[in-house]
Amino acid sequence: PMISSLFSWFADPAHWAGPNGVPARVLEHLGYSVLALAIAAAIAFPVGVWIGHTGRGRRVVVALSSALRALPTLGLLTFLAIVLDIRLREALIPTVMVLVILAIPPLLAGTYAGLQAVPREVVHAARANGHSTGQLIGQVELPIALPMAVGGLRSATLQVIATTSVASYLGLGGLGRYLFDALAVQDYVTMLAGAVLIAVLALLCDGLLLLVQRILTPAGLRARG
Repeated sequence: PMISSLFSWFADPAHWAGPNGVPARVLEHLGYSVLALAIAAAIAFPVGVWIGHTGRGRRVVVALSSALRALPTLGLLTFLAIVLDIRLREALIPTVMVLVILAIPPLLAGTYAGLQAVPREVVHAARANGHSTGQLIGQVELPIALPMAVGGLRSATLQVIATTSVASYLGLGGLGRYLFDALAVQDYVTMLAGAVLIAVLALLCDGLLLLVQRILTPAGLRARG
């Protein structure tokens, strides 16, 4: 009965139109996710490049990343909303903060691991050819490290899209509305539909990033793989 009810839910045109329809909720969900990922990348990518290139601060970053991963998302969101005295129209601030905190560890790990995986003989050869530090990073290390960095982005994207539903906890939109609103009235079919939509969206984004990752992988590395 639940499966047939789920198919009926998706077949209902009313669920695909208006501000509460699936397309609108998907766009809201993606908007929150992309904003958080962009901010997290702006923080994590330069730090990851610096750590990967210099080899400094890795232990501190690993410890910090582990601590950030252990934070309970919903609890942290509630804490920030209370401490910042957030009103409904400002709910995006703590929501994005929580998602950024969630996204930084995999982005950071993928970036610095990618640079540290660059063969040392390649780095030494580039220096011997007169490459400056900027040229070494931009022309040698980053092209080789990009596939692994995108792997970190894939991991962060999956986590963020799956967790962005907490935005609805503070009254925002997104696919989480199907979960929180339906839970209040015990509409389990709508809750299941929301969970399916979040899972499908996460998988589609992961597939797209996997394609990007393969495109960015140098031909030599693909052949070696």
